Amino acid sequence: MRVPAPNDVRVRRHIRVRGQVQGVGFRPFVYRLARELNLAGWVCNDGEGVDIEIEGALPAVAALIARLESEAPPLARIASVEVDELPATGADGFEIKASRQSAAANTVVTPDSVTCPDCLAELFDPANRRWRHAFINCTHCGPRYTLTRALPYDRANTSMAAFGMCAACRAEYDAPHDRRFHAQPNACPHCGPRLSLRDAAGAPLAAVDPLIDPIAETLARLRRGEIVAIKGLGGYHLACDATNAEAVARLRQRKNREEKPFAVMPANAASLAPYADVSAAGRALLESRERPVALLAKRAGCDDKLAGIAPGLGEIGAMLPCTPIQFLLFHEAADRPAGTDWLAAPQDLILVMTSANPGGEPIAREDGEALARLDGIADAYLMYDREIVTRVDDSVMRVSASSDARFIRRARGFTPRAIKLARPGPAVLATGAFLKNTICLTRGDEAFLSQHIGDLDNAPTCGALEQTAQRLMDLLEIEPEIVAHDLHPDFHGTRFAADFARERELKSIAVQHHHAHIAAVAAEHRVTAPLLGLALDGVGMGDDKGIWGGELLQVDGERFNRLGHLRMLALPGGDKAAREPWRMAAAALHALGRGGEIRQRFAQQRAAGAIAMMLDGNVHTPPTSSCGRLFDAAAGLAGVRDIAAYEGQAAMHYEYLAAQYNATHGETPALDGGFILNDDGTLDLLPLLARLADEDDAAHAAALFHATLAEALAAWTARAGTECGLRRVALGGGCFLNRVLGAGLRQRLEMRGFEVLEARLAPPNDGGLSLGQAWVAQQAAVN
Repeated sequence: MRVPAPNDVRVRRHIRVRGQVQGVGFRPFVYRLARELNLAGWVCNDGEGVDIEIEGALPAVAALIARLESEAPPLARIASVEVDELPATGADGFEIKASRQSAAANTVVTPDSVTCPDCLAELFDPANRRWRHAFINCTHCGPRYTLTRALPYDRANTSMAAFGMCAACRAEYDAPHDRRFHAQPNACPHCGPRLSLRDAAGAPLAAVDPLIDPIAETLARLRRGEIVAIKGLGGYHLACDATNAEAVARLRQRKNREEKPFAVMPANAASLAPYADVSAAGRALLESRERPVALLAKRAGCDDKLAGIAPGLGEIGAMLPCTPIQFLLFHEAADRPAGTDWLAAPQDLILVMTSANPGGEPIAREDGEALARLDGIADAYLMYDREIVTRVDDSVMRVSASSDARFIRRARGFTPRAIKLARPGPAVLATGAFLKNTICLTRGDEAFLSQHIGDLDNAPTCGALEQTAQRLMDLLEIEPEIVAHDLHPDFHGTRFAADFARERELKSIAVQHHHAHIAAVAAEHRVTAPLLGLALDGVGMGDDKGIWGGELLQVDGERFNRLGHLRMLALPGGDKAAREPWRMAAAALHALGRGGEIRQRFAQQRAAGAIAMMLDGNVHTPPTSSCGRLFDAAAGLAGVRDIAAYEGQAAMHYEYLAAQYNATHGETPALDGGFILNDDGTLDLLPLLARLADEDDAAHAAALFHATLAEALAAWTARAGTECGLRRVALGGGCFLNRVLGAGLRQRLEMRGFEVLEARLAPPNDGGLSLGQAWVAQQAAVN
């Protein structure tokens, strides 16, 4: 009897693909592979990912399995491929089956993505039926997370369910070799969503002039200096001409945003040349499919050309067009050229593109909400009639000293992408911090960090926290087994967690703020062994109920030990000192025995005398170890900023001065004798503050402060490492957004033989805190 050669052996395999594999063209991709390799079987979506059965010659089956990962669609992110053998049946033909539900979801929704080059080519082709269609998309691009209601990812489960496809679109959708094969948001000008432009009162301008072109009229209004609310993927932006100083000032006044920087949108990276230095890494970040706001170093003269955009800072935030609507505005400004060559040409149009979130509330999402909340701010509204299901703000990132991208805010383009953990554990809901709130859900060995929610100092944002938690639980079909929250009992996140746990009879865990910062870094690096942690930020309640913020910790899973902290400084007037750096400078002078200088040095502050008396009497001056407040003290002594218009402003300006000084004079050495390592574990920087109190050159003071602080922290960590036998340290907390400090400290720690872990997949600030809370809760459950 003839023995079949390996190439003749017919086999059948069941394949389960998990990860970010729905809404990315994965089923059409599998279909095309199967047809190319002459394989039989089927493919479908379900709640766990993509399910495949194939049958055919062994080499062809092996080739398909290998190519699933090596040639996956651009938006796909495969977490695992599981293959099981089945007996061959002699089946023929290959089909895409209807999606089905499974007992439990084990897949994720794809984040929203920039319009792809193929769609852009059609968008700007006058002969194409989607010429200037503001909602063009395909399986490789467009909205996903923001329009998905439930899994599996099918049109019926999205806000596109309201739009029936015309015959031409249906033909594309059903054609296996078409780029729009099973593209759920597929539509065209005949059957898809429609743009409309409304005036300040919300009245449609088409009622006055039926022939009005919403894009052309929007651009004309922006050119005239008006402020236009523009509906994006995850909410509304407020836009104006960034080169029109009066329009920018009017937007600041109406939005009540005195000095906090605005993001700008140019047509492309080349258009940023007059304003910012765009490195190769910066350009890659700008042009990435996620399209975050990228922080870039300003060029000389930027503040003159873009007055009022980012005052007093060394960087400007810029993002490139992401949606067809945004591309069309710049196409209109370029006089509607045919083709795509214009996309790379510099343009003079540069727009402010800032979140439409008056009063620090969540970004406006619904049309009626936008008309109500932006009344008196927007002069016009560029809207469309497709619902935004999930509110998502823009992500903000910058390129680090090592040329990799780091998060400041993680949102559009990245949420709800999973962060892989070291090992599986119970499902956890973590409710995050008071400021820059996010929530985190875990499922097995995956953590799902929500989009940026905001500061929980107003009712709408508190409501957004609860809505986001429920939304992610529903979408990912996760039923939490444990709830984690901050240690502070009065935060909304803590109260919500307590109510949630009580209603469902779940265990809740309080996680100390700085422990969570270090845990977040450990989580993304999949480290479960003991390590040191430097947690430097503005404020977090300690387990002694004190005001912590400059902590050296030893972390071992759910346990931590406070090895030391920065020397305590008084916080004159409590929380108010965080917005008035001069108060922290006064506290530093008092600690130096120079309290008598306070009244004269800060004579322009009416409260100077009262603050001096409070410090003398130790009245309403709680002690804090906060590194953020140490920055404020140093900046206040230098006269950089007496009153901050927004959180961290003084420290950000101080960092800018340090960077400028070092760029001109070379790296500044640390001050000899600028710190003391005390036997009780405290790090005392009063000698440095004493030197800064008498320094007349603010830029030199800033450079000296950063260098000495980095040296002090490295020496402090090295001593603890020797005592504990640990050579791995995680850096967490908002102070590590400071690139001068971060780069200087990393270099010094590595020179001392430390492995340094930094936040890369989540922000180091409070935006990543929920990830750390979830990790601690999981560790407590599995250990």
